[in-house]
Amino acid sequence: MTTHYDQPAQQDTPATWGPPPTAPPQAPESGEPRQPFVRRLWRGRPEDPRWARPAFLGLLAVTLVTYLYNLSASGYANSFYSAAVQAGSKSWKAFFFGSLDAGNAITVDKPSAFMWPMELSVRIFGLNSWAILAPEVLMGVGTVAVVYAGVRRRFSPAAGLVAGAVLAPTPVAALMFRFNNPDALLALLMSLACYFVVRAVEDGRTGWLVWAGAAIGFAFLAKTLQAFLILPPLAIVYAVCGPVRLRKRLVQLGLATLALIVAGGWWVAIVELWPASSRPYIGGSQNNSFLELTFGYNGLGRISGDETGSVVPGGGNGSGGQWGETGWDRMFNSEIGSQISWLIPAALILLGAGLWATRKARRTSVTRASFLVWGGSLLITMVVFSYMAGIFHQYYTVALAPYIAAVTGMGAGLLWEKRKETWASLTLAAAVVAAAAWGYVLLNRTSGYLPWLKWLVLVGGLAAAFGLVFAGRISRQLALGAAAVGLVAALAGPTAYTLSTVNSAHTGSIPTAGPAGASMMGFGGGRPGGGNGGGMRGGFGAGTPGQGQQNQQNQQGRQNGNGTVPGQGQGFPGGGMPGQNGNSQGGQGQGQGQNQQNGNGFPGGGQTGEGSRMGGGGGAGGLVNGANVSSAAKKLLEKNAGTYTWVAASIGSQNAASYQLATGDPVMAIGGFNGTDPSPTLAEFKKYVTDGKIHYFIAGGGMGGGMGGSDSGTASQITSWVESNFKKVKVGSATFYDLTQSS
Repeated sequence: MTTHYDQPAQQDTPATWGPPPTAPPQAPESGEPRQPFVRRLWRGRPEDPRWARPAFLGLLAVTLVTYLYNLSASGYANSFYSAAVQAGSKSWKAFFFGSLDAGNAITVDKPSAFMWPMELSVRIFGLNSWAILAPEVLMGVGTVAVVYAGVRRRFSPAAGLVAGAVLAPTPVAALMFRFNNPDALLALLMSLACYFVVRAVEDGRTGWLVWAGAAIGFAFLAKTLQAFLILPPLAIVYAVCGPVRLRKRLVQLGLATLALIVAGGWWVAIVELWPASSRPYIGGSQNNSFLELTFGYNGLGRISGDETGSVVPGGGNGSGGQWGETGWDRMFNSEIGSQISWLIPAALILLGAGLWATRKARRTSVTRASFLVWGGSLLITMVVFSYMAGIFHQYYTVALAPYIAAVTGMGAGLLWEKRKETWASLTLAAAVVAAAAWGYVLLNRTSGYLPWLKWLVLVGGLAAAFGLVFAGRISRQLALGAAAVGLVAALAGPTAYTLSTVNSAHTGSIPTAGPAGASMMGFGGGRPGGGNGGGMRGGFGAGTPGQGQQNQQNQQGRQNGNGTVPGQGQGFPGGGMPGQNGNSQGGQGQGQGQNQQNGNGFPGGGQTGEGSRMGGGGGAGGLVNGANVSSAAKKLLEKNAGTYTWVAASIGSQNAASYQLATGDPVMAIGGFNGTDPSPTLAEFKKYVTDGKIHYFIAGGGMGGGMGGSDSGTASQITSWVESNFKKVKVGSATFYDLTQSS
């Protein structure tokens, strides 16, 4: 196919990469029958080669099958959000506000929009792993389609396929598009925003910018201020490159801003104006305010490290705090590199090449604008992630995956078309060398995992790069062969990590991708079978690569479902699938194994893994994995459940979520996710008990009361009052207090 370069600035004739991006479909000649829909779907655009649409559909099919494979192994995945999904499927009020329980005591610590697709799915198909996680898979497939479409329009179908092939097997993408955290919807909407802005640069239509603003506004309702990270590059690119007069560009940007405010602000306005006495408490806030949550714990606090109500302060300061080291190389270090960075070096090389190649193009060059939109989004997100000192988890980096994929596809397509020019062939070869060399480094960090693969990647990449150096002088077939080998070498490492990811269960709040030892940051218990990162930095039960064998044994125990620890399976270690009884010593074994090596546990008491999964005291496990609910405990809570608004109350959302998912009945989470939110107050809790709205109090969970176990915290006050006044009931290893019977 013939492609055309953007013309230099002194020429004002239209120019594109690939077929004209805005050419409308031709109407059939009079009397000519219209092609059947299925045939048009399979054939695609008339100007595309015949292989283009089948290859694209094949890419989507492979992505769908891969992401769906073994999906139910993760059970309820993040029980914190799954419990809120369960509540939203029972109560429309909980659906709207994002309540953790159908009694509407407290919300999750995010806006509720990202849960709406899951809640609607559960309303239709019932509460089960597939109903919760399948919508996330569809968002992943949709993101691949959007990235393909964005690259294909301005470049070529082949470039779009490269972009999609880079995105789909990115380990953190395969993780988060199969998990129920907010990031799947965020990635999809951010990709759509970039696509819409490039479309606006193509033809100057206001509608595209309005759609971009709406996408970012709705993304705010998925993960608050993270949605705004890419606003600067998108706004600047259109302000400079838009194909209409400057005054109109500014008006269009104003309308896009209005669309953003409306799309993201309507829900915020309702929540803030709704009487606090008749809505749930805003989880994660200290003043029952969503705006405070947005700009504090979930906003600027993530940058500075000063998150009020957080588990621990951030304290990055460039040298490493509880959330990992900060600095320019953060995306490449041993904690995060294997999740996302496989093709970042190559993408940066290709981004530079794209901007160099279009340096003389006219102001309205859509090719250059495409690099600026996707590349600018990549750079600004990388910089913020690299230096934010507050709460940071590896899976946040899924936001980078669409940008890396798009830049890689665009750069590869551009250099391929210019391969007869020496600088282009050398740069393309350099990108392949960078991908292969960095892939070797990442694979070498887990030297026990497929030890032969790193050499295959390195040798294959170097051989392909050698062929690409001469791509403009050898036959097209040989050049294509070298390019194919280079692509395979670049994608072999992340694909292997992705296959390891989809073949494993992922539970808790801080999952990570890849095999055992691939990442060494996080709370612990994030992912059975390794790669979970173990614990927080600073000795809080941190996992190490050396624990891979222990983790594999734990995983086998979970999968076999035979052991000594009774459990009610909800997708947690020690249990089977939702609604199934299972037994396993894996959950306890992992917690014990980690603490034997690191010997600290977590502030608030309880061993990492053991205490929380057994329904005992607090600890990190209570924050990231919740409790293992026995059938006897489930039976106790279900007795006369309909008489109470909440069958139980527990410190911390994860612990409450475990019991709520096991019983299907509302469980109040005292103190929200960390157990540090001032809700309910002791006076409010006493009134709930007096009014007969809560049946049991579950001992343990959260941080063990207050911030870091302080006796002055609301959770500690409630715990002390309950322990002093009500009858203790032991069920196996779990302890309950019957709030209807005095001690």
